[in-house]
Amino acid sequence: MAEVENKQVIFKGYVERTPEERDMEIKVSKIKLEAPKGSGAFLVKNLYLSCDPYMRGRMRDVHDSYIPSFVPGQPFEGFGVSKVIDSDHPNFKTGDLVSGITGWEEYTLIHRTEQLRKIQQDDDIPLSYHVGLLGMPGFTSYAGFFEVCTPKKGEYVFVSAASGAVGQLVGQLAKLHGCYVVGSAGTSQKVGVFYFIFGRIV
Repeated sequence: MAEVENKQVIFKGYVERTPEERDMEIKVSKIKLEAPKGSGAFLVKNLYLSCDPYMRGRMRDVHDSYIPSFVPGQPFEGFGVSKVIDSDHPNFKTGDLVSGITGWEEYTLIHRTEQLRKIQQDDDIPLSYHVGLLGMPGFTSYAGFFEVCTPKKGEYVFVSAASGAVGQLVGQLAKLHGCYVVGSAGTSQKVGVFYFIFGRIV
């Protein structure tokens, strides 16, 4: 089986300050384009990777979070869209498109297969949408707004962190639902960028 170079973004170590470029490094390793027999894993080529705010918390050495910290010396992890290159898993086959947690690298061998789902490809929907509107931010926004918040048309909806990946989608859902939206943002630049979405941000 062919062996190819695998460019990776490596997490160098835990930080309490604002992350900087020196906290990561580019490494090129070798990888075989196959899923080991009997592993139940599958190998993917990563097509799109998402950089999300929650990843900042994973750069700290904490153990009470809902998701584990990154491992120093290993590639960053995040949400992505990938294509299956080889599979030893009965539910995934070569050529499948998947979305979920993957490595910040060109190729990732997926062992925690429950963290990915198949994408039903539609030529009218860009694959990149599956790390945004049709990915974690979109699912969180939809469930939080319609299943938890459940506002009625005409009600006021306040969105904290309105410029974030989830917040900006909640604001748009609320406006489409006929609600009056007020959002908060951390800086004047964020207020200016997203003013047109909500109508009013404080």
